[in-house]
Order: sequence, then C-alpha cells, then structure tokens
Amino acid sequence: MQIRHPQIKSLQLSNPVILAPMAGITCLPYRRIMKSFGASLVFSEMVSANGLIRDGQKTQLLLATHQNEFPLGIQLFGDDPVVLAKAAEIIKEDSSLLDINMGCPVKKVVRSGAGSALLQEPQRVGQIITAVRKVYPGPLTIKIRSGWDENSLNFLDIGRIAEAEGVDAITLHPRPRSQGFSGNAHWEHIAELKSALNIPVFGSGDIFSAEDGLQMLQQTGCDAIMIGRGGYGNPWLISQILALLAGEKVVYPNSEDKFRVALQHLQLHHEHFGEKKTLLEMRKHLCWYAKGLDGASHFRAALQNTDQLNQVVELLRTFFSQTEAA
Repeated sequence: MQIRHPQIKSLQLSNPVILAPMAGITCLPYRRIMKSFGASLVFSEMVSANGLIRDGQKTQLLLATHQNEFPLGIQLFGDDPVVLAKAAEIIKEDSSLLDINMGCPVKKVVRSGAGSALLQEPQRVGQIITAVRKVYPGPLTIKIRSGWDENSLNFLDIGRIAEAEGVDAITLHPRPRSQGFSGNAHWEHIAELKSALNIPVFGSGDIFSAEDGLQMLQQTGCDAIMIGRGGYGNPWLISQILALLAGEKVVYPNSEDKFRVALQHLQLHHEHFGEKKTLLEMRKHLCWYAKGLDGASHFRAALQNTDQLNQVVELLRTFFSQTEAA
C-alpha cells in the first residue's frame, strides 16, 4: 500500500500516522518520544479555552513546545464560541494546526458543555467553527465521536456542518459518547464520513497493532490514522505501521529496546518537569512499557514503593535485564 501524504490546508504531512491528543498523556516528553518513532503530526493534551484566556499557569504549562516535535497540533476544548475564538488567537503563533475537541466523553468535560456534549447541539458546533475560523488562519480541524448515543448518531451532519463552516479536516472516533471505550469501534462510520465529505477524514479507535492500522486505512479509505491507547508504552507501533505500509519487515522490540526507550522517556520527563512530578506521572508509562513481560506485576508493585528517581532507574535496569517477553 502506498504511503499517503495527507494535506491539511497548507500543511502537508510526511505520512498518515498521527499521534492523538490525550489528556494526561500527550505532554511534551511523550510527544517527543512518539515523534522520534515517526509520527507525522503530534498533538498537545486538551487545553481549556477558558483556562487559556485567564492565563492560568497550569494551562500555559500544557503549551510548552520543543523544536523537534513540529509539526505540532494544539487541541482546545470549550463550549463558548467567543472564548474559543479568543483562545485560538492566543495560540495561533505556537502551533502548526488547531484542533477543537468535540468528542471527549469524560464527565467533567461533558458537564461543562464541551467535548462530546457539543454533538447534541449541531448549531453551536457551527457557531464555534465560524468564530474560530474568523481569527485562526492556519489549518483547523475538529475531533468528534459518532454521536451522543446509539439513538443519535449524527456524525455525518456534524461533518457536513464543519466542512461548510471552513474546517480543513476532521477526525472521527467511531463510538458514540455513551459507549466510552468499551466494545468495538464502528470503523464503517469512518468510511461513511469519508464518502460524504471533500475534506480529509482521519480515523481513530482500536488500533493496537500494525495490522490494525493498515486495515483501517484500507477498509475506510481514510486519509490518516490516529494512534491513541495502542501507543501506551508502545511507540514502536508507529514505526511498525510505517514499515508495513512501505512493504518492509516489521520489527518488534526486545527487552533491551524497551529499557532504552523507557529510560529515555523517563529522562526527558525529568528534564522537563523535575523529579517530584516525574515520580508521580511516569509510573503509569513505565508500567505500560513493562506490559506483557515476565515479572511485570512484581515490577509494578516495586515501582509504587519507590520514591527516588535513581531507584526507579535501577529498578528499570534490573527488570529489563532479567526479563523476556512472555
């Protein structure tokens, strides 16, 4: 299968494998790791438009960037067209692309009227895109789900509204909000949306292997795929998909490879956030790197009882030197 080079307005991507924006996950160190494995576009975590215009320090931290990670997409969330437009003006010099989240199913986000709650208000979706489009000249995208629930699958209507109001591409996670991440993603929705629109359509959901990525591209005809949960502790997924697309041999990491990348990830996180935050936030990532290896449960338990960075490094070194893939 020929490697596609998706075009999003003025931005041409080097390949069709994109890192999805994920709250609590796609911070700068994580993006740098995933970029090094070939992701053509990486995204910030969700950034609150309200927090951004109020100049919240926490929100500003989410916008830290590194020259090696571009092109970089910044994802905003909110429910007020005016607020989102103001936030878009603030970040327009910092990003290669702006995405508006209209699919997040998390209760806290939905209760505020943002994320997938917007799928219940197609008119507001149009108003938000119109307002942001007026002030943001660069590539503009949205990320949606199939609908609010099984009885209101309105992704085609939302897609047509988005295209009419000036969105340059759209990502669909083909589950309704009510499904969360359970069951299977309905990839056929991606194919339907692709057939209905003239702008690029990206697919997201249930890509856990290189074969999954290839199948989504082939079955749906989408222009690119987004890697989300499948990339947890597994940045090799990106390079494996690209190898499969290029007709090359797919290479799987051994314990030494996993140790090297986990250590690099830990060091990047420490450089950016310091020891205290690294000890808190990197535990989940290190457990993901260890998944599927002999002794992973003992490693997880030991990691929870470790409160110094040098001890974490030694624990990593010992674990990966002694284990082999289960």
